[in-house]
This record gives sequence, structure tokens and C-alpha cells, in this order.
Amino acid sequence: MDATETSRHIPFSTIFNFRDVGGLSAGDGRQVRRGRLYRSDSLHRIDDTDRAAFTSLGIRTVIDLRRPYEVERDGRVPDFPGLTWRNIHPEHAEWSERPYRPDDDLARYLADRYADLARTGTAGLAEAIGLIADSVNAPVVVHCVAGKDRTGIVCGLTLALLGVSDDDIAADYALSTEAAERFTAWFASTGHAASPGLPPLTCPAEAMTLFLTELREGYGSVEGYLRHAGVTDAQVDALREHLLD
Repeated sequence: MDATETSRHIPFSTIFNFRDVGGLSAGDGRQVRRGRLYRSDSLHRIDDTDRAAFTSLGIRTVIDLRRPYEVERDGRVPDFPGLTWRNIHPEHAEWSERPYRPDDDLARYLADRYADLARTGTAGLAEAIGLIADSVNAPVVVHCVAGKDRTGIVCGLTLALLGVSDDDIAADYALSTEAAERFTAWFASTGHAASPGLPPLTCPAEAMTLFLTELREGYGSVEGYLRHAGVTDAQVDALREHLLD
């Protein structure tokens, strides 16, 4: 992990994949602004130890991408003054419907699952990116369960709209591998076992590269896909206005 990556990671005791999406270079020489958009694994585990650190970030909006039953099972982010919680579930198949097999190519398997989500979850993805685009909601944190798949897609699409290169988007996505190791260790310490058919919590950069490349093949551009999903011209302009230095 280089210095830039280290500076974007924000350590918590009960959250394992929290980092600032800012700091990456856009294609026009500007940078994605820091302190405006964060990504994380599930925030329901925030405890008294982490409350002050979370509060210090000034986050106004939590975009929770978990399925309703996941929220009911685990709970939502604790209440903080001035914090708005939005649960947006981009429709997509359960992992168990397309189980991972040990001999599967992991990057290919994940890219296919992400393509499925982009196909069926258009309304949810557009809603999430619309919320991110509105500066009134910032700072925003996006999360799901592990903070790598649904969160990775929303953040990847957002960064692509901002002009960040696929290589940098994929590298940011791949940072979740190290966090997933910490998440897996914590999960095992609680006495839980992973569900059969789930892939390892590894995030090969190629999975994100494949997803973005194939999305462009289908829609001409990431922007073309998001316009198809329902993101407006005004939202694209607003996103670039407040998330780029």
C-alpha cells in the first residue's frame, strides 16, 4: 500500500474497510476531492470506541446498499446528530443462485455478478449516484456488508463519471482485499461460518476492469449506462462540480 492509499484508509476498531474515495486523479488533471465521499463495510458495528472518530468526519448521509433482510438481521448505523440514513437496495440475484465453484476464474465470476447487478439494479444505482451528486448530502459514506461488491460498483461508476482511469478505479477496488482479510478474521472470531457457494473475499483488480470494459461495450460509455439507468445531465454536472477540485 503506497502513501496515497495509506492516507485514504481511515482505521476504526469495528469497521475494516473504511476509506476516503478522494485523492485519485481525474483525466483533466484535477483530483477527486477528499472528505466528500467515503466507502465502508457495514456501519452497524460502530461502537462507543469509534463514535468520536466517525463524528469527526462530519458525515451527513449514509447510503446503505444492503438488502432489507440484511438490515433487519444486523441493524443499521447508530443514530448520530444530523445524520441521514438511506437504504437503497439495487435489485440483484442472491449469490446462492449462481454459486461460486473453486475452479471458477474469480475475476470473471465477479465481473459477471457485477454485470447482473448493473442490468437488474439500474434504479437503485441511479438513486445512489443521484444522492452522491447532491452536494447538500455531503459528506456521504456508501456501504454494504463487506464494502467490496455493491459498494465497489457504486464507487467505481462514480469515479468513472469523474474521469478517473480504469486502472486507478480497479486499484481502489482491489484495496478491499486487505480489508476483507481483517473482516474474515473478525467474522471467524464470532463463531460464524461463511455460507457455501460464496466466493473468497478477494478483490482482483481485473474484475472491476472487466466490468467497466464490458459495460462500455454495451452502452457506449459509463455515462451512457448511467443515463440509461436514470441519472440526469444535471446530476452528472453536479457530481463533477462538487467532487472534483
